[in-house]
Amino acid sequence: MKKTKNRNLAITYISLVVLAIVWLFPIFWIVMTSFRGEGGMAVEYIIPKTFTLKNYSNLFANPSFPFGKWFMNTLIVAIFTCIISTFIIVAMSYALSRIRFKYRNRFLKLALVLNMFPGFMSMIAIYYILKAMGLDQTLTALVIVYSAGAGLGFYIAKGFFDTIPYSLDESAMIDGATRADIFFKITLPLSKPIIVYTALMSFMGPWMDFIFAKVILGDQVEKYTVAIGLFTMVTQDKINTWFTTFTAGCVIIAVPITLLFIFMQKYYVEGITSGGVKG
Repeated sequence: MKKTKNRNLAITYISLVVLAIVWLFPIFWIVMTSFRGEGGMAVEYIIPKTFTLKNYSNLFANPSFPFGKWFMNTLIVAIFTCIISTFIIVAMSYALSRIRFKYRNRFLKLALVLNMFPGFMSMIAIYYILKAMGLDQTLTALVIVYSAGAGLGFYIAKGFFDTIPYSLDESAMIDGATRADIFFKITLPLSKPIIVYTALMSFMGPWMDFIFAKVILGDQVEKYTVAIGLFTMVTQDKINTWFTTFTAGCVIIAVPITLLFIFMQKYYVEGITSGGVKG
């Protein structure tokens, strides 16, 4: 029996190692390609024959591809979207979880149905609305679109708030606490994991989105986000020349998300392990 257990454990570890290699290989390949001194898109080897930092310097030295400007545009949009979206989602989730009002269940069903439709179905209508407001081809429009889309993303956060016993709220009310006191002093400290998750997802959205950003920004190259800007490097006529620089850009845009995750991970773990109310 012990041998069978050890064999199963060994198979599990081997499977995890294989899955880790499969998952990490594309990342390793991108990083290696970003340091490759030989040009061209497709080569027959993974480890570069010559290493160089020129691909990274090209990102910020070539005026045809103002990557530094694109990076700052995306960072600004991501920060404002993260703040606004997190506030909207947490507020809506808490209200729908704790407050019972007329037509609440109907609203939840309607929101669930609307979530089934992909966002890009409405992009033409959104573009013309923004154009009528004089906001087309602006970063402000992107922040509005990404933040407005957060309104229907409350289901996961609501599910988390539902797991917090309502008896805590009732006990606090008996002690004279207001709704604001309950929210800020009891609910929020217990909700660190879902707040961190919401903030991370809201921050990552602008870094990855291409469709809405391309439709709204049009041909305003100076206002491009990194997703659109990097795509312009891999068009058919530029890919062989700019592919290694493109991979360098992919590595750089992963840095803010990685740092944000590392910084906020401790709050995520702390929120999960705390588990109860500190009185």
